[in-house]
Amino acid sequence: MSEAGGGDLTLRAATSLKAVSAEAWNACAQAPAADPALDRDNPFVAHEFLMALEESRCIGGRSGWSPAYLMVEDAAGRLLAAAPSFLKSHSQGEYVFDHGWADAYERAGGRYYPKLLVAAPFTPATGPRLMVAASPRADEARAALIEGLEALRAQAQASSVHVTFAQEPDAAALKQAGYLERNDLQFHWLNEGFGTYDDFLATLASRKRKALKRERRDALSPGITIENLSGRDLTEAVWDDFFAFYQDTGSRKWGRPYLNRAFFSQVGAAMAERIVLVMARRAGRHIAGAINFRGADTLYGRNWGCIEDHPFLHFEVCYHQAIDYAIAHGLARVEAGAQGQHKLARGYRPVVTRSLHHIADPGLRRPVAAYLEQERAEIAAAQAALATEGPFRKDEAKDD
Repeated sequence: MSEAGGGDLTLRAATSLKAVSAEAWNACAQAPAADPALDRDNPFVAHEFLMALEESRCIGGRSGWSPAYLMVEDAAGRLLAAAPSFLKSHSQGEYVFDHGWADAYERAGGRYYPKLLVAAPFTPATGPRLMVAASPRADEARAALIEGLEALRAQAQASSVHVTFAQEPDAAALKQAGYLERNDLQFHWLNEGFGTYDDFLATLASRKRKALKRERRDALSPGITIENLSGRDLTEAVWDDFFAFYQDTGSRKWGRPYLNRAFFSQVGAAMAERIVLVMARRAGRHIAGAINFRGADTLYGRNWGCIEDHPFLHFEVCYHQAIDYAIAHGLARVEAGAQGQHKLARGYRPVVTRSLHHIADPGLRRPVAAYLEQERAEIAAAQAALATEGPFRKDEAKDD
């Protein structure tokens, strides 16, 4: 593209990661965050994850996700910063809904698409978006990356830049650059140093403890067993079973699942040790499953599906098993994906997520800014209200 920063920094956009060093890309994606509470090894912006999406053609081609990976390099060609950016011809698979903005703008005679999106495709998980390698020039590289997003938007004649599920340091830098902040809520489970699941249950009101014990018992009562599969356990036969579950859920929720069968083979081969596939078995066959990815200190729940319906099985496979795994492996949190107020009763807490939006046309920017100001206040009020509805003990004595 063009020079940026101090003059010896170069911006370029790549349409594929095939020619980009995995080591260099991941050095940006996995750089230690200023805030130690942030997961420093988010799997969804890793070179391996994005390449699995590319090679399976879930992105690129006619998918409406055209890779335009933005990179900042120094004079020696070293990669200093990067953004997982895409030119989008629609707003599907993002989990931050701007369809109303697009409709309003196009009714007024504007052209909303293409737009520039910085995100982990099909993944509503907070992670690094302005990915900057640890170096003496980190601040300069970050500033160049932000400038580069606007340059890329203008070059592509896109209406806007959207950075979804951004970590707080990235959100702060983008707000300083004039981006509008949008908030939403997810439900995350936080590990307070629990040694066992019973230690976690001890933090809940007695009625809630008993309800969850009964729920877990009833989920397995039809003779169902649970197994966690990683690494070499992720065979093609296992992926065949899981993909059938995924297709069932995807076709009911979205009409067409975003991920194809080839993706699971690709990502399984590339990231097997970072995948935790929770599978339920009954009468000699798998009947349900949920896929999770591991970060440095976080378990990310992603997709679930089943071919048999059993009461409470969804809660067991997706939420309780994730808590069990996080405790057993000393992980700090479980992020269980978008939406789902039912997670609250199972010990997950309401957490604010952030997206940032740069809209070039002032005629659209002004009403969106006013809307987002009101929406942020509503989200803050909802978070406060939901926090009081959790199952946690207040002044009650611990008893069974």
